[in-house]
Amino acid sequence: MTLLLVRHADAGDRAAWTGDDAARPLSATGRAQSQALVDHLAVEPIGSILSSPARRCVDTVEPIAHARGLDVEVDGALAEGTPLDVADRLLRRLRSNDVLLCSHGDVLGAIITSLRRRGAINHRPRWPKGSTWVLDGWPDPARLEYLAPPEVD
Repeated sequence: MTLLLVRHADAGDRAAWTGDDAARPLSATGRAQSQALVDHLAVEPIGSILSSPARRCVDTVEPIAHARGLDVEVDGALAEGTPLDVADRLLRRLRSNDVLLCSHGDVLGAIITSLRRRGAINHRPRWPKGSTWVLDGWPDPARLEYLAPPEVD
């Protein structure tokens, strides 16, 4: 099983947004990143897509879902502020197919840091907006690969 961990694309300045943060949309750069992810992840197997309920996460993976004829399933275990143990329970349930997960820096950071503590990553990891971590062979990844955010104009 392949697990793709995608941090949502650029959503602009949190402090400049006056509405509910869960409704904060992607910026123009983020929309371009989300479209570019379709080609950026074209060679990766994806059988299902799970996303944080935040609009910026759902909007990040909608183009991929559309291109592959998949639905985006919203899961609160991927919401910003979710403790690692809750996210970890979700990951342990994912055993049957190749899954793309879209979440936030804090949630993905906790997962990736946990992998580093287990010795799966031997360098200082990063997870900027629009980036992806590919984990082949979940839950004991044989390949961990960091994919930088796609280049956009």
